[in-house]
Amino acid sequence: MTADFDPAGVPSVADDPIAQSELAVLTRRFEQGHETTEREFGIVKSDLTAVRLQVGNLAQKVSGLAEKVDQLAEEVRGLNDKIDRNQAQIVGLLTALVGKDPDES
Repeated sequence: MTADFDPAGVPSVADDPIAQSELAVLTRRFEQGHETTEREFGIVKSDLTAVRLQVGNLAQKVSGLAEKVDQLAEEVRGLNDKIDRNQAQIVGLLTALVGKDPDES
């Protein structure tokens, strides 16, 4: 086997077993880090998709609740109007009875 030398007279990486070993280790570490990063990115992406779905569902529920609140508010206004009318009738009837003899028909 002949050694390749660069212009400075130093053996090339291809012929240096220590350099080859270090390069292999660094390559494995890089690939493992890359796989870990891809896996973690996939997890984050999946979680983000789940959160988006939940936010969408919550938005729909809030929208439905807003409609129900509006309906209830309208019903309460209707009940208040009815109470006011009933109170006015009671006051009118009591006013009409003031000064009358309860025994008269």
